[in-house]
Amino acid sequence: MAIQAHLVELERKHKVLESELHEALLHPSTDDLRIAELKRRKLMVKDEIERLRQVTTETIH
Repeated sequence: MAIQAHLVELERKHKVLESELHEALLHPSTDDLRIAELKRRKLMVKDEIERLRQVTTETIH
């Protein structure tokens, strides 16, 4: 179940990035580049989660 463990870790990382992004958006002094980077990283993690879920679903069926 290495894929499942990796999926859990990615979901945790996604939540951390979501929290960081939320905090950054609360502070008007936060650099726009920082916000863009957080959004980009969050989207990359989300895409990887979806890819792994797809692979897991295809393996089961």
